[in-house]
Amino acid sequence: MRALTLRFAALLLGLAGACTAAAQTFDDVRREHRPSEQTVLDRHGEPIQRLRTDLRVRRGAWVALKDVSPALRQALVLSEDRRFYEHSGVDWRAVSAAAWANLWNTRTRGASTLTMQLAGLLDEDLRLGAGGRDLGQKIGQAVMATRLESRWRKDQILEAYLNLVPFRGELVGIDALSRTLFAKAPHGLQDSEAAIAAALVRAPNAPAARVAERACGVLRAMRPPSAATDCVALDMLTEGVLTRRAWPASEGIAPHLARRLLAERGADAPAAPLRSTLDAGTQRLALQVLQQHLKELRRQNVEDGAILVLDNRSGEVLAWVGSSGDLSRAAEVDAVTAPRQPGSTLKPFLYAQALAERRLTAASLLHDSPAYLATAGGLYIPQNYDRQFKGWVSVRTALAASLNVPAVRTLIMVSPDAFARQLGRLGIALREGGDYYGYSLALGSPEVTLLQLSNAFRALANGGRLSPVRWAPGGPPPAFTPALDPGAAFIVTDILSDGNARARTFGTDSILATRFWSAVKTGTSKDMRDNWALGFSERYTVGVWVGNASGAAMWDVSGTSGAAPIWAALMAHLHAERPSRPPRPPGALLRQAVRFGEQLEAAREEWFLPGTAQALFAIDNEANWDVSTPTDGQKHPKSATAHGLAVPPRILAPQDGTILALDPDIPPTRQRLALRADAGGAAPAGLRWWIDEREIGRGPQARWLPWPGRHVVRLRDAAGQVHDERRIEVRGAAVKPGAKPTQP
Repeated sequence: MRALTLRFAALLLGLAGACTAAAQTFDDVRREHRPSEQTVLDRHGEPIQRLRTDLRVRRGAWVALKDVSPALRQALVLSEDRRFYEHSGVDWRAVSAAAWANLWNTRTRGASTLTMQLAGLLDEDLRLGAGGRDLGQKIGQAVMATRLESRWRKDQILEAYLNLVPFRGELVGIDALSRTLFAKAPHGLQDSEAAIAAALVRAPNAPAARVAERACGVLRAMRPPSAATDCVALDMLTEGVLTRRAWPASEGIAPHLARRLLAERGADAPAAPLRSTLDAGTQRLALQVLQQHLKELRRQNVEDGAILVLDNRSGEVLAWVGSSGDLSRAAEVDAVTAPRQPGSTLKPFLYAQALAERRLTAASLLHDSPAYLATAGGLYIPQNYDRQFKGWVSVRTALAASLNVPAVRTLIMVSPDAFARQLGRLGIALREGGDYYGYSLALGSPEVTLLQLSNAFRALANGGRLSPVRWAPGGPPPAFTPALDPGAAFIVTDILSDGNARARTFGTDSILATRFWSAVKTGTSKDMRDNWALGFSERYTVGVWVGNASGAAMWDVSGTSGAAPIWAALMAHLHAERPSRPPRPPGALLRQAVRFGEQLEAAREEWFLPGTAQALFAIDNEANWDVSTPTDGQKHPKSATAHGLAVPPRILAPQDGTILALDPDIPPTRQRLALRADAGGAAPAGLRWWIDEREIGRGPQARWLPWPGRHVVRLRDAAGQVHDERRIEVRGAAVKPGAKPTQP
């Protein structure tokens, strides 16, 4: 009695579940379908990336019945439900045959129709468990199948079944099966492939031999009796098909941006394809150009790169290449957002700030010569890329030719902390304050991203106005905020487009010279770990980085051989049919003829901010400053010797850490240590040599009789101020008895 009650309760539950699930319409089921892969489209609707999002199953897009191979439809009906188009959900003839067979313990085909199987796929309570379905579930299946048949068309039932049925392993639905095992879309399945697919419905995880045996029976049923069926060939095909994985979890040309879009959308959002602002043609070309150029640089230890192409007006991303793909050992790393040292690419913003603050003009003279700057960590001695100095140069030449020492001198005028704040206004937020980086900030010592840097250059292209970058379409128009003085931004842009000013370093036939108007800046970080090219035309901003994700140094890669060729190729593509005109100067700017004393540079016309114009620039008119800060907190012009950039005295010999070994058999006078100094801007006669706490000589040179032990060699001036020091160690025996140390 108790068993009968439990069975009756199960029956009621099955009927209730069937009634609930059967209330779903075909459109509801199709709408709720969630592929395990997410598709990302470009701005024109072209698919550019597919990403795996569900790790439990592989489920493709919903496939309409008209897009399924007729052979598969035939094979499925013959294999699973021969009277599918005749019954109303339950095949009572098959039920009777199954009941009779069970009575006599005879094996026969099951009585479950395609509609009943679909009921089990739609309702959790009716799904097939490890021990099969109980009586309540079977009755529930029958009731729900009848209801489905009364509300759905036969083609809808077959379409839903093909999209929901598990086939093998993690594969669910005909789209995933076709693309993974057969490497084709569902409409392309041939009769032998359709027979294998139908065989997998009955035994999804059966051995290949068993699947092939059943597929052979299905194939025979599909063909006329007189047609021959080669089961041996089908067996071989099945063996190969079941080991194939032709549908990768992710494929396309924009994986990094696709992941970003997917993360921003959230897991609970609708499964519709994601749209992006990318242009498939530009994205494809950017990836192709990057990979081709990196192959050419392979012998120079370069394997990674990144590209960003922005629309100047809207801020929309047209290309986002985060890595070199198969060429990289870190292809998953998005180098567009990875922090790297920007090198000289920060210089345009430094000079723009100095121009805006009226500390410099584009014609002001800066001294490109050795500079020794005292810092908390010791002397900072900036060098140019070619290890040569150019003497007096104008700001235009210093920026266009990317000279390092003039940039450091300019940073001293502006101050590192103020420059760091300016970079923040441009969207480049540094991890530390400007004083943390010190004077090296002028040469790009902090870490920034290609995304930040490209948008900052886009701000230059927009006259000093900044707006956020956008990679998803829609939304309000970009909201621009002032980030740089428009006049200073124009002057810097004009310098970056000046091929003649660039010639001092890059020559007159540089890869940076385009046939249309453009402005560009290259940069190389310390030890050649990062190489950059960032520039813009009237319509586009293109940023390129090449290097190694591991941080390994490149070998002999310069700004014009690393990132610049990629930048130039992309710019040429973007302007193959589109002109690019130079920007119009803001109304307040002045253009005036200028001359340079002692023929330092050729006479030319130059742009000036209001109140800064002058006709002659000579050495007496150089930009002078003082690094000391008065009580008002501002930097005021002083004489050139007061700003701290005059070379301070320094020790040339001995070198720090020198170890000397004394020989007692050599006369002491033959073992004196030579001390040499560079007086710099100080009077040579005023130099004082001190060993430990005793003065041992004066002038730029001195000699000292070494004595065993550790010593500190100090170079002082007449007032006793220490300018430089070295630590040395003297080892070995003392001098022979009778010999006394004497002063030189």
